[in-house]
Amino acid sequence: MTTSSIEKSTVPRSPVLFGLVTTLLGLFVFTMGAKPEWFGVDRSPVVGFVQIAVFLVGLAIICIGGYVGLIALWGDDERSIAADIGLRLVSTGYVLSVFTGMADVFGMGTQPLPGIPFFGPLQAIGMEIGQGVILLGFLLTIPIKKLRQ
Repeated sequence: MTTSSIEKSTVPRSPVLFGLVTTLLGLFVFTMGAKPEWFGVDRSPVVGFVQIAVFLVGLAIICIGGYVGLIALWGDDERSIAADIGLRLVSTGYVLSVFTGMADVFGMGTQPLPGIPFFGPLQAIGMEIGQGVILLGFLLTIPIKKLRQ
């Protein structure tokens, strides 16, 4: 096989790789915030403000990496309506996650200010719903027709 017979991919590898690496970095930061005892840095029996902030930053990095990687998979092709809706769902899911994760800080949670904010069961459900919306958004953004070719 010669190099001229190998068909070049129309998907740019650099942004896809950047998106993948960024997503994995976000997963590490998210895990560091959600389960600090796995890394030996757990300092509190409850999930407090710093842990919530760290895993929300990790979730943001995951969303940015996924966004960049999936947009790069589309290449120069025009995105479908479903993909555009998916990208908006990713943002909506992140906003849902931030609001439910920081509900105590915003004064809407189970622990009123000036009490110490902690991550309660209703906040966990809200975060799971937000992450589900993010997942749905990413699934809608995948260029299925392009990947079948």
